[in-house]
Amino acid sequence: MEKQLYTITENRLVAADTYRLVLSGKGKVDGEFVHLEIPGFYLRRPLSVCDSEEGRFVLLYKTVGEGTRVLATLPEGSRLSVLTGLGKGFDASACSRSALLVGGGLGAAPLYLLAKELKQQGKKVTAVLGFNKADEIVLAQEFEGLCDAFALATLDGSVGVKGFVTDALRTLAPTYDYFYTCGPMVMMKAVCQALEGPGEASLEERMGCGAGFCYGCSVQTAGGPRRVCKDGPVFKKEEILW
Repeated sequence: MEKQLYTITENRLVAADTYRLVLSGKGKVDGEFVHLEIPGFYLRRPLSVCDSEEGRFVLLYKTVGEGTRVLATLPEGSRLSVLTGLGKGFDASACSRSALLVGGGLGAAPLYLLAKELKQQGKKVTAVLGFNKADEIVLAQEFEGLCDAFALATLDGSVGVKGFVTDALRTLAPTYDYFYTCGPMVMMKAVCQALEGPGEASLEERMGCGAGFCYGCSVQTAGGPRRVCKDGPVFKKEEILW
């Protein structure tokens, strides 16, 4: 874990109540998520890393509370304190040849970074993303340009397959040897129950410290209580007790 100051170089609306935040600083950010300090708030906010390269990284966030609404007002040039190197992420090496990525809402964000890693390893990648409606869609063009196969589902049918990601999965009928999923818990439960074979899911829980000290994000797993921030947020399919 490292604590550094980063400079906002982009903070703009990209979908309904959804912002793209680009932070610049020293080095390449590692870890599954970062813990962001918002001016005026005691507790930091955990945000998944969507993309990362030397000197900059990208986050996506929704304005769902007072803290993120303040974050959305911060202009370019503002500096933020960020804890990096947090969380156990997806294991790209678990996939031998062909991966299936299933995301719901902003669960698409960490899957995009994973998709880039899998493609760099020469593996085939199929991605299926689900959203409530068209104006909430993010990263669709990026996934479509990167993946070997791509499908969208919207609950209202405004874009792609009408219904849930599981409906799109039945339509697409992808082949894969390993799957990865991130999004709302109810969606990931349905995905893990519907898909055969091994896979991983990235869990979401309220976090206090973000580094495993407070145990506030503990969940019960097949192996006993685990901390989402430190032992996860990614767990293997068979570890999760829904």
